[in-house]
Amino acid sequence: MTKDQLQKRITPLDGKDYGAFQSLIGTYDFKQFALIIDQIPKDPYAPPHTGIYRVQFPLNDTIIEGEMIDSKIGEIACRDFYARQFFYNSTKIAGKRRGTGYSGIITINEPEQTILARSSVVINENILEIRCFVGLPASRRNIKAKLAVKMLLDELPEIVRLSLHRDHTDRDQLLSHIHTAIDAEFLREKLPDIGLVAFVADGAILPRESGTSDRAMNRGSVIPFKSPESLKTEIDLPYAGKTTGMGIPEGITLLVGGGYHGKSTLLQAIEMGVYDHIAGDGREQCVSLAVTVKVRAYSGRHVVKTDISPFIRNLPFREDTSDFTTENASGSTSQAVNIIEAMEVGAKVILMDEDTCATNFMIRDMYMQKLVKKSDEPITSYIDKVRQLYVEKKISTILALGGVGDYFEVADNVIQMIKYNPEDVSAQAKDIIRKYPTKRIKEDVEYPIQPKARIPVPESVDPMSEHRKWRLYTTEVNTLHFGRNKIDLTDLEQLIELSQTKAIGFSMLYARKYMNGKRTLKQVIDLVMADLEENGLDILSEKISGHFAQFRSFELAFALNRMRSFSVNQI
Repeated sequence: MTKDQLQKRITPLDGKDYGAFQSLIGTYDFKQFALIIDQIPKDPYAPPHTGIYRVQFPLNDTIIEGEMIDSKIGEIACRDFYARQFFYNSTKIAGKRRGTGYSGIITINEPEQTILARSSVVINENILEIRCFVGLPASRRNIKAKLAVKMLLDELPEIVRLSLHRDHTDRDQLLSHIHTAIDAEFLREKLPDIGLVAFVADGAILPRESGTSDRAMNRGSVIPFKSPESLKTEIDLPYAGKTTGMGIPEGITLLVGGGYHGKSTLLQAIEMGVYDHIAGDGREQCVSLAVTVKVRAYSGRHVVKTDISPFIRNLPFREDTSDFTTENASGSTSQAVNIIEAMEVGAKVILMDEDTCATNFMIRDMYMQKLVKKSDEPITSYIDKVRQLYVEKKISTILALGGVGDYFEVADNVIQMIKYNPEDVSAQAKDIIRKYPTKRIKEDVEYPIQPKARIPVPESVDPMSEHRKWRLYTTEVNTLHFGRNKIDLTDLEQLIELSQTKAIGFSMLYARKYMNGKRTLKQVIDLVMADLEENGLDILSEKISGHFAQFRSFELAFALNRMRSFSVNQI
């Protein structure tokens, strides 16, 4: 059908019940592109993910060239770029609601500061496909046909033209977007070869706009990052060329300093370094190993059959902590669990910020040791296990702290932030320990760190609600509704986009196909991630979706672990 036929279908619907829009489902030839309407919500209040609109645009009419998408990361960055183009233009032209519910808007999943594989943009052979949402207009539940015609026949073609056509796309911007991602991936892959776990480029802008925004703070009001000479590393990148910055070596690194001097800001840049950032973000060449996990205490979380004995043993009433379960973990227990769960799925770098840690998990000072005997204290502090983690498991730790100098004794590197400038004070810290040796006693350092593996029970991953209706949705990054469960993901600080959370929810359901009562949680997660790597995000749902984005194996495992119905068997 042609776009003229689409208009003829819309016009008679004026004033009718919103459900009459269902008659528009079909494929329409706009000459410059094809519009495929797969699904229209039956209610104007229905959320955007319930509508499926696809724009198929000829690849030959874009500026995309073969070498741009030859590599996996090049294709991901190219698709990410067009998602941003479409979002910007749709917001400018049709970003305001005009009517009831979601009426009157045309949009696409909003990208944040990271370059991710997204299901909202797909490149198939000779087609660039955009999966967007069109909120067909209504007043209450009555169709506004005139506005619907304007949206579909005037505004949408204009958005498509400005976003996709070669005459309106800046080739240099697209290349910059792709090259930025390729450089970051190259840098990340280079880290293990030179014994580093993270790299922060000279000139990087680390502070963010606010506590609720991941955008860079205005460059005129921040101090660009500059590496101390002793930690300066030079790497030759494919497109940026010779790049210098601070390399953080494997082992135990402390980020110290007074309040408001930038230690947490530096840690956050390292935390977000598992992702590639867009050009202009300020952290384009700030990268961390992909196996880096931020850990914190989070009271009240669900724990199921987890071996926390390396950190917590000999509980009163002889409760077995090698098979620990609770519906309401304490701060120290939750932090211990979080570390064990990260290890379970392959973490090799642990990040922690003193501000969000449980004090009694981090250290028992000499005074408390004298008052409370070790036989009466089930918790073995992290300070007594951090070296063992590195020596036995090759798990490095980066810790931001300002109040516990005892960690100087176990640290390989100490970086002090002074007015947002880093200084290598490792020698001074070691000298302080020599002059003022700690009098605290090392505790439980010989107990092995060998947590038991766990096998997920597939029946416990049930998407049906208490009323036996399928229930899987999310409206905010840190909350996932799955069956009877409302899963709290607040402590997953490396989860950054709503589309990631949506994809994780569907991946939890997808993972059931690999839960056979024999495979461990890590084996199940690895199989899911391998499928996604090979086949893309579309495998997660039978329906076409533009609302998924790439996530990590860690966040998928952590979401399962935080689901209160989740059950496992230990081996």
